[in-house]
Amino acid sequence: MTDVLIVGYGPVGQVAAILLAQRGLTVRVLEKWTTPYSMPRAVSYDGEASRILAACGLGDRLDDVTELSGEYTWKNGFGRTLLHVKGAEDGPAGWPDSTSFYQPGLEARLAERGAALPGIEVLRGLEVTALAEQGDRVEVTAVDGDGRTHPFTASWVLGCDGANSFVRGWLGATVTDLGFSYDWLVCDVVLHEPHEFKPNNLQICDPARPRTAVSAGPDHRRWEFMRVPGETLEDFRTEASAWRLLGLFDITPDTARLDRYGVYTTQACSADTWRAGRVFLAGDAAHVMPPFLGQGMSSGFRDVLNLAWKLDLVHRGHAGEALLDTYQVERRAHVQHAIRMSMDSGAVICETDPKKAAGRDSVMLAALRRRTQQRHVRSLREAIVDGVLHRGPDGAPAPRAGDPAPQGRVAVGGRSGRFDDVVGTGFVLLTREPAALDGDAAAFLDDLGAHRVTVRPADHDGAAETDVVDLDGVYLPWLAGADAALVRPDFYLFGVAAGPDAPAALVADLRRQVSAPALHP
Repeated sequence: MTDVLIVGYGPVGQVAAILLAQRGLTVRVLEKWTTPYSMPRAVSYDGEASRILAACGLGDRLDDVTELSGEYTWKNGFGRTLLHVKGAEDGPAGWPDSTSFYQPGLEARLAERGAALPGIEVLRGLEVTALAEQGDRVEVTAVDGDGRTHPFTASWVLGCDGANSFVRGWLGATVTDLGFSYDWLVCDVVLHEPHEFKPNNLQICDPARPRTAVSAGPDHRRWEFMRVPGETLEDFRTEASAWRLLGLFDITPDTARLDRYGVYTTQACSADTWRAGRVFLAGDAAHVMPPFLGQGMSSGFRDVLNLAWKLDLVHRGHAGEALLDTYQVERRAHVQHAIRMSMDSGAVICETDPKKAAGRDSVMLAALRRRTQQRHVRSLREAIVDGVLHRGPDGAPAPRAGDPAPQGRVAVGGRSGRFDDVVGTGFVLLTREPAALDGDAAAFLDDLGAHRVTVRPADHDGAAETDVVDLDGVYLPWLAGADAALVRPDFYLFGVAAGPDAPAALVADLRRQVSAPALHP
């Protein structure tokens, strides 16, 4: 029997397998397709996703399949700039705010990393057709291409099998659909000659034809065109239509190769149930959102990291199974923010009414003149609002609990670099002074594999050999009056506290929550 059986081996399933195997769990993956899909689907991910990929051991292995997304500009149908965003090369997560990538290349790197880890078995050409929970295990039935059945058994099952998820159907999970539906023709193109695009990512908010031109990783580009009223789907989804629309950007068969074209329909929906007993959903099986902010795959990575550390604690006997209830509590609420923001952006881009588009342009141009657009472009870094969080006397999450934790460069002894590389990942207890913990509290943290870190400013004269020097001035200002911060393995803040007993208070609350027979609903 394996610890976790994953259904589906796209990027989210691959990351899940790596994160679980790195924690010592055995993983079996069943993928119905015999070979990986050879074309890109997603084309960008955010800084948090970069941090998760680095935690998978890929931080320095993706340079040839990624590039900085760079500038992201929206223009109206007359060529006037409505919005201009330049992503930071070194964002709050310690990585670029946005990275463009070639998905087949990323999947190949993830597969290589998975193959190098003990405990991962990937079986292709097997389609899961039945699940049955039996006490402390799940019985799984799969069928191969010849119609033969294959039985498997696992402690837990994770459905990463996409928007048409079999696992979601087996759960009987209803789906809340917010009704954001537009047809777009996607054209993946390779140019015959190198060309620099400025901006690298462009949205043209033209009511006559909303369209997009973005990077799909080094040497790959994607153009997308929305179907407009009065246009039939049959005429729209042809190769002739693709080349005609690419002509709006001066892309022709003489200058480029059309690798793929096809119509996709945007969706904005999420499953109402993400867990039933020993079976879970993640990624597109749990939520689908419009693509305009590149949050679909990034959200899936956050899903599986959230679940991986909780399954790990339960598997090792450091937490009760009730901890797993917080997966849906935390992730379903959290992903709603990404869905809403993606819809808000899509509503601007997809407007085809000329009068409404003119009103939109007027508002956005005025905001650009006043330089107030940063208020309009809300952060995608959203806090967790409930779940495994430090709580006040009234039982509500304490201030700042659930905030995303930043990453800066630090030094320990003679080594310097990003915090995760130098100190490590997992639970982290950061303090201004060495933490005073009793034996039980220290042993609890040691059992979790937590890092205890005393942070010193870069100009501190008396830093000990094991102190962490805050090279970029990130961590001490972030503590902002607190004496201790406890960060979870998914890079979200369990909580902060002040006073000499702050570290002990945080550790005691975490211990109480993960050990409790029932957690906050």
